[in-house]
Amino acid sequence: MVVLKGIPALLSPELLYALARMGHGDTIVLADTNFPTSSICKCGPEEIRADGLGIPQLLEAVLKLLPLDTYVESPAAVMELVSSDKERGLQTPVWKSYQSILLEAGCSSPLEKIERFEFYQQAKKAFAVVATGETALYGNLILKKGVLAPEALF
Repeated sequence: MVVLKGIPALLSPELLYALARMGHGDTIVLADTNFPTSSICKCGPEEIRADGLGIPQLLEAVLKLLPLDTYVESPAAVMELVSSDKERGLQTPVWKSYQSILLEAGCSSPLEKIERFEFYQQAKKAFAVVATGETALYGNLILKKGVLAPEALF
């Protein structure tokens, strides 16, 4: 746990360090419990553990520090449902939570939906993958870091 003024306590030192080192256009994956985090991270991204934390609460904390990219259509993406899940009408209420949290942080773009295997490919190129305790199906989220204007740095 981090005990610093103004830093959300549920952001670990490892996650803070990763967020600080990311540059404009770098991505970070907030991964649910079913996501193959360790396998994906063998391809390059840093693996960060946030076991026991749900993605909505972690997203709120991350967005207090991470500027989202305003130069892309959507700086946040989820994994699109596979055909069989669409056909059986699987619901993804966690996406509504994400959209609400993103809106509160000033991001009005809709969530981008990325085909499952393409999502894995993008995750392999991420700066880091955060393994969470999120149990919602299709709870994975990719965030793209934006820039801070000089006046926001002080």
